[in-house]
Amino acid sequence: MKKNNRNYKGLIDLAQPRLGSKIIYKTDEFFGSAKRLISPEKPVWKEGVYDKNGKWMDGWETRRKRSNGNDYLIIKLGKSGLIKNIDIDTSFFNGNQPEYISLEGTNSVVLKNDRNIIWKKIIKKSKVFPNKNNQFKSATNSTFKYIKLNIFPDGGIARLRLFGNIKVDSKKISKNKLIELSSILNGASIIATNNEHFGKAENILAPGNSLNMGDGWETRRRRGKGYDWVIVKFGIPGIVKSIKVGTKYFKGNYPNHCTFQTAYVSNSKRFNMNQSNKWKYLTKKIKLYPNKIHNIKKNIIHKEISNYIKLNIYPDGGISRIKIFGIKKDK
Repeated sequence: MKKNNRNYKGLIDLAQPRLGSKIIYKTDEFFGSAKRLISPEKPVWKEGVYDKNGKWMDGWETRRKRSNGNDYLIIKLGKSGLIKNIDIDTSFFNGNQPEYISLEGTNSVVLKNDRNIIWKKIIKKSKVFPNKNNQFKSATNSTFKYIKLNIFPDGGIARLRLFGNIKVDSKKISKNKLIELSSILNGASIIATNNEHFGKAENILAPGNSLNMGDGWETRRRRGKGYDWVIVKFGIPGIVKSIKVGTKYFKGNYPNHCTFQTAYVSNSKRFNMNQSNKWKYLTKKIKLYPNKIHNIKKNIIHKEISNYIKLNIYPDGGISRIKIFGIKKDK
């Protein structure tokens, strides 16, 4: 199956459960549980596997509709956000996918199926195709807390990805309060990486501790000179005070060393990650060890405001989490 694995750098999947997003209502889930729709794992096919209702499918699938109307579900996002790109993934649904979909959002409090809610269009009623990543752009610049996915008239969808940015109100954060600048919950995102062969770079910004080795960033084995790297944009600019680097679960594939670099670029200017004069070393080279949380404070040598961070790992390997703590600072 040919897949369109488009990456939206600088954006995160707002529907992912680790942000607190969850399904709060669905009209039907006879053939496939609605919660599978927002699973972070890629959909899989299980040949010859059936449950009490029929063929097991890795996605949300409703029964065949024999009356007027359409099926739909409602998602409560863990964090309100601005959706920019949408992926309606119908992997392995071929002949049982919906004919059309639409997507809507609201900030009104939705208590299950509230028919009095006014919804705003994110995607107008659009054709979807079987066994494919159906890509759409949002029709609005509004932020939303609740999302409604309509399928016409019925059928199955493997995954729904809502790529966007978390809405962060930095005015509510005290200037002297220590916060996690690198957390996706505070608007941080990955904007570039040279390699993520075994694990997505965005995992290192996720809340909490990693669940396993697959829940981190891991690059392929390097067979030549050089090193691997990832660039993070903070949602809130600040001055870095301390860093935690985790190699949890990486025991024979952790990097030997790492360094952090920092930059500040005004929002009015275009950021060129290849401009070496913009990058200043935030830390000296740090020795890393397997399956450990490394606390870095004394090694921090740059004390100025940052809104971009570059993590370099030497020569390759896996990082489970980075947690960069600092205080908010406006320039």
